Amino acid sequence: MDPQRTPYALQIHQLSVNYGKTQALWDVSVDVPQGVLLGIIGPNGAGKSTLIKTALGLIKPLSGKVEFFGKPLKEVRQKIAYVPQRESVDWDFPVTVLDLVLMGRYGKLGLFKRPREADRAAALQYLDVVGMLAFVDRQISQLSGGQQQRVFLARALLQEADIYFMDEPFTGVDLATETILIQLLQQLRNKGKTVFVVHHDLNNVDQYFDWVLLMNVRLIGCGPTTLTFTPENLNTAYGKSYALFDEALKLSQQKQSGVK
Repeated sequence: MDPQRTPYALQIHQLSVNYGKTQALWDVSVDVPQGVLLGIIGPNGAGKSTLIKTALGLIKPLSGKVEFFGKPLKEVRQKIAYVPQRESVDWDFPVTVLDLVLMGRYGKLGLFKRPREADRAAALQYLDVVGMLAFVDRQISQLSGGQQQRVFLARALLQEADIYFMDEPFTGVDLATETILIQLLQQLRNKGKTVFVVHHDLNNVDQYFDWVLLMNVRLIGCGPTTLTFTPENLNTAYGKSYALFDEALKLSQQKQSGVK
């Protein structure tokens, strides 16, 4: 780690966001160190996507401050990659898989410069990593949901960033694809990258993430998974819906172990 850089990949100080008269985020403050794979967890409407979109400058906050490596977004934008929700993309847009992945290099190339052969080679390499090399010339509209998510990840990998934001990357994908994706994200973490993942499946949080940010409009907790992903915090975030989930989980575990 560069000693000249702050050990924090992301620092958020008193961030608040309103949609009209509706409070989306209220006074959120967190410090996230470099080199963690962090799950952003909370019920529907908790502000999870709003949090990362605001951090990325896509939503203007009511108040607050966001820094990456101790610097404002505009100074480190090229160090950050973002994978939005799959539903937010026009998949009927007439581009091939390779074209879409190469878009990950446009920030470094500039608007009017064409990708170089080295960029194409790197794009093909990352498509191979995510198991999509055979689809390189296919129109993106012809891909399944899981295939689209893999191509999205290849585009993010091509940015060769230091911080990755993923907004529900496992939604609508099969278990095989989810396993491949989480392994790739864990590899990024192991290389010292910092990865933020908006996630909704509570069953595998402790298997997937070493850090958790738990929220419901306000911050409930942020830290190592073993310390933050606790029944007390989950009950605060989810209320009655967590109590129902917890009961269903216990029944499932009893059934699997033969206990009645």
